[in-house]
Amino acid sequence: MRYTWHWLTSTDDARMKTVGAFQAKAQLSRLLDDVARGETVTITRRGHPVAVLAPAKPERGRKTGETLLAEMKRLRKGVRLGDIKVKDLITEGRKY
Repeated sequence: MRYTWHWLTSTDDARMKTVGAFQAKAQLSRLLDDVARGETVTITRRGHPVAVLAPAKPERGRKTGETLLAEMKRLRKGVRLGDIKVKDLITEGRKY
């Protein structure tokens, strides 16, 4: 596989691979392996950059239903608008 190396202007002098669109299509599995190792690959068409393959950001931890329910109850508890409780406003709104 032939790559063209371009030096970036960042302070850490990181290098980015540049690959033509046809080559990217033919070698996608290998490029995805490179990206999984943390590399960034620029895909060009006729020498002009059209896309960047970069590692995905790590997924945030998901909260379980029980955790979300506990957090909602904690946030609801003791919430006041001056001397009025939110619960009283909800009850008042249900009358109409």
